[in-house]
Amino acid sequence: MLTKTLLRTVSTHREQLIKAIEQSGLLIVREVHGLFKNNEDFVFPHIILTLTLKGSARAMYDMRVITHKKNDLAIIMPGHIMHPIDCTDDFVYAVLFISPKMFDDLRFHTFSHDYEKFNYAPICSLTDEQAAHLQSIVDQLIIIANHSDEKMPHRYQTLLAQLAVGYEFLNCYRREQDKQWTEKRHIEIFNQFCDLVVKHYRDSREVKYYAELMNLSPKYLCKVIRIATNGLSPCDWIEQYVISQAKRLIETRATQTLQDTAYLLGFSEPTSFYRYFKRGAGMTAKQYRDSTAS
Repeated sequence: MLTKTLLRTVSTHREQLIKAIEQSGLLIVREVHGLFKNNEDFVFPHIILTLTLKGSARAMYDMRVITHKKNDLAIIMPGHIMHPIDCTDDFVYAVLFISPKMFDDLRFHTFSHDYEKFNYAPICSLTDEQAAHLQSIVDQLIIIANHSDEKMPHRYQTLLAQLAVGYEFLNCYRREQDKQWTEKRHIEIFNQFCDLVVKHYRDSREVKYYAELMNLSPKYLCKVIRIATNGLSPCDWIEQYVISQAKRLIETRATQTLQDTAYLLGFSEPTSFYRYFKRGAGMTAKQYRDSTAS
């Protein structure tokens, strides 16, 4: 099981946390009190589910502010940005981390293959009864996860089956909610754009590049993304995503040079990265590295 201490210092123990998730496939904390860290971007290669048990919190998901209230279940897709803002003193939530392998296996085995919808609508508001149903599923997941592979040879398959049950319940609960936006073309385009940036941000930071991948004109893509994000341009979205990835590399790889960070992010020249970072972050990459080291 994932300890609360490790979760609350996730930025410091990021590599340790990722290793633990990869080894277990699924890590769960039944109750977390308060945000683990405010005003800091988190980008994980895992799918993360949170169920608010009490209180409320605000966070940005892919540059859009969302509010978590009691009985709200949030699904954060792999590679997308979550930025906690603030919360009430009584904010409590359960959290699940699912490894990329388990996530892929889950998508293969479940009847529903519409996980991408959560890019645009990461929050599903549940009734007390629905939230109780999902909490009981989480309790069963914890029981299964606490067994060793030696004692339960089919532990992994059993976890997958229980996760599939949980997802199908969730899909059922949010069906009416989905009707409000599933037929809107701009949402489909926004989802595709987000996923393409997550996949190709090292290859290009140009709007034209993504427009061509989507068979759209840059002008039309810009118009659609502004509608979907209430005013954020595709260029702004890409820049904020790249800056978040840059910050994560600077924070987690203390011995790595800024030049190497630039190359890892796909910049052919470090000076281009330095200018890009300063424009997007409001400070130089060196200043940011020094501030995180102190």
